Amino acid sequence: MINADLHCHSTVSDGLLAPEAVARRARDGGVTLWALTDHDELSGQSAAREAAEALGMQYVAGVEISVTWAGRTVHIVGLNLDPLCPALVEGLAQTRSGRVARAQDMGRRLAAAGVPGAYEGALKYVSNPDLISRTHFARHLVEVGAAKSVSDVFDRYLAEGKPGFAPHRWATLPDAVGWILAAGGQPVVAHPGRYKYSPLEFSAFFDEFRELGGNAIEVVTGSHSPDQFREYAEVARRYGFRASRGADFHDPSDAYTTLGGLPQLPDDLTPVWQDWV
Repeated sequence: MINADLHCHSTVSDGLLAPEAVARRARDGGVTLWALTDHDELSGQSAAREAAEALGMQYVAGVEISVTWAGRTVHIVGLNLDPLCPALVEGLAQTRSGRVARAQDMGRRLAAAGVPGAYEGALKYVSNPDLISRTHFARHLVEVGAAKSVSDVFDRYLAEGKPGFAPHRWATLPDAVGWILAAGGQPVVAHPGRYKYSPLEFSAFFDEFRELGGNAIEVVTGSHSPDQFREYAEVARRYGFRASRGADFHDPSDAYTTLGGLPQLPDDLTPVWQDWV
């Protein structure tokens, strides 16, 4: 049986381990098919592939693209793509632009909410300043005792509508799907259970995604509860989507995102990797 993990992050974006270390952790967890999917960035792909293949895993190149849809942020994972595709590379460069200004705005908002120095503190966790994110702020806020955990930081400060949240205009859904398809890849809706859309909004989103050429969603992921595994398996059946599986790994201390340890996909769903292995 294939043990696929097709969603994880390294120090290239907001993970805590280098690509090579994530590869070793995946192999140690029993993963046989792996993808590194850093946020809006492809520079870890060469190291990830080299490490994966040296460890005996099959590797597919990946990325997680930030998208604004209906005023909220969603993520589209691209899998089994060409990381040198000019349309994808240039599109991601455009998407990354503006992250620093947004982070500085978040720092000002957090200072006004009683947490000074958050921008400077977040920078201590960043390998690439162009990819500073809310996760880096969250780690700093936990360090200084402003919250108990990363999830607590998001609940209290960094989720949309909270005092430290600063909006940013990401790629459009047609942009993200188009770049992935241009690179020969497979677009996948990442962790749909995290998005606060109404049933009508979700229906419109999935319809548009499918019309643009997307045909896969994450069903089993570290960002979903067991109830959501079942819920999005049913969505996959209803829309005819292929199903993906990935821990959304960032941090070795997070027990919910253990590489290789997730339940398998339901037997009646077509895995996104059906044609790759």
